[in-house]
Amino acid sequence: MPRALPPLTLSLQFARFEGVEAHRAALPRHQVARWLRHALQGPAELTVRIVDEDEGRSLNRTWRHKDYATNVLTFDYERAPVVLADLVLCAPVVAREAAAQGKTLAQHYAHLLVHGALHAQGWDHETSEADAEAMEAREIAILAGLGLPNPYGQRSC
Repeated sequence: MPRALPPLTLSLQFARFEGVEAHRAALPRHQVARWLRHALQGPAELTVRIVDEDEGRSLNRTWRHKDYATNVLTFDYERAPVVLADLVLCAPVVAREAAAQGKTLAQHYAHLLVHGALHAQGWDHETSEADAEAMEAREIAILAGLGLPNPYGQRSC
């Protein structure tokens, strides 16, 4: 019997930028909620914000001291009893990576949302090779359960 998916309170936000319509189309709210709920081990309140390159770069510079826009940033505030986090995805970076990797925009967003949700729950691929392998295996399993291909056929994170 499949496990019951945890409850999720979701705020899905789109910044104003050129081409935002394609990103809205790739991210219907029900689909974003489905992807995230499959990655969660317990209840969560998540904000997902889709931003342009300027906002993505500014956030990465301010919080990680890296002066470039990255695909996904996770700001986790609490892990128990409810996961509270913001996931910020940089639309132009996601679009470039999806095109370079031969993926649809929706497939790449699904992977990055799962990746960000795992970070919000304490998973970390930068602490050790073993942690990176465990997180990657978890992502692959979650995406397979969603009927999506292995995202690591080509590196994305």
